[in-house]
Amino acid sequence: MQEYHYNLVLFKEIKRFWNYRDQVGLFAMFTNLFGNVIIFVPFGFFMPMASKYRSFFTTVFYSFGLSLCVETFQLIAKVGSFDVDDLLLNTIGGLVGYIVFVICAAIRRRHVYKKKDSNRRR
Repeated sequence: MQEYHYNLVLFKEIKRFWNYRDQVGLFAMFTNLFGNVIIFVPFGFFMPMASKYRSFFTTVFYSFGLSLCVETFQLIAKVGSFDVDDLLLNTIGGLVGYIVFVICAAIRRRHVYKKKDSNRRR
């Protein structure tokens, strides 16, 4: 019977993966640290599109909330491990997705504005 592990100390697992990167390998370190960020980027990108609330804080709040649900499910089901570092990394991923959304929305607005402006000149 295996014992269930969880981490309630912020940056503990991040430091552990960084300190032992030679032993665990770069792929394992990258997967753990950046995988948790990357997996939430689409959520942070699409959530503002699907919601009338498109603010930075709303996206961070919902990214954290979804991550907390996933981590709590892992704790209750004893699948994976509950890790506060994952909460942080997933929330950062949602934030990165939101930043990409804001950049894309600005580019789109600029393109639409230029198109309307060129149509008016005709």
